[in-house]
Amino acid sequence: MTSAGPIHISSRDNALVKDLRRLAQDNGAYRKQGRVWLEGDHLCRAALARGVRPALAVFSESFWPLAPVDIAAAAPKIIVLSDALLADVSGLESSAPLAFVLDLPAPPALQAGAASVVLDRVQDAGNVGSILRSASAFGFAQVLAIKGTAALWSPKVLRAGMGAHFNLRLLEGLAEDDLDALGVPLLVTSSHGGAFLHQGSLPWPCAWVLGHEGQGVAAPLEARAAQRIRIAQPGGEESLNVAAAAAICLHASAAMHA
Repeated sequence: MTSAGPIHISSRDNALVKDLRRLAQDNGAYRKQGRVWLEGDHLCRAALARGVRPALAVFSESFWPLAPVDIAAAAPKIIVLSDALLADVSGLESSAPLAFVLDLPAPPALQAGAASVVLDRVQDAGNVGSILRSASAFGFAQVLAIKGTAALWSPKVLRAGMGAHFNLRLLEGLAEDDLDALGVPLLVTSSHGGAFLHQGSLPWPCAWVLGHEGQGVAAPLEARAAQRIRIAQPGGEESLNVAAAAAICLHASAAMHA
């Protein structure tokens, strides 16, 4: 329940508005502020469905009188911005009429023995968010991001993840040696070598390692792998998009051990 009435702000020079603008538009701002920006009804409801409660809710002036009761009462503090100001704050071409600000979750400890996905310097935020969705859908409990991977809690990754963040243990900024604590076989995707996915036997639990869009998995990390796996591509393309490859591989693991 909210503890007080909404605060209406119309100045773009307001200090809070400046902080919100950074959160919404700067992919690394969440690390500095310790807060996360969720924009739009779907993401906000996905957080609530997983028991996550926002520290702050932000509404456009035109939407606030129409806001559903559960959304309006979700945060202890309500900010109402003029429609033009929320559009200025937003990182979207067409801004949503509501957003939540969450406290950044404390980094969890790496869970040994858990089915995992390792991201090795995956750069594109859309790819990272899509991989998180696949990981959540196919029963992988945690995602481990090696240094150089796109920021997991950035607004772009959150939008692409469509709520998957709230169903996963997310660790970022890891070094290759940190994977020693996993205690499960590493499976490395490769477009040129290794056993074909549809012909092999996949261990469970395991950790799928997905590499940089152009360079693939780094050689020292590939050397740790229990298996190198490739996906049959009878159409003759040189390689698959990393998010598409992730969906195929993670589904294969889930289907084999369902």
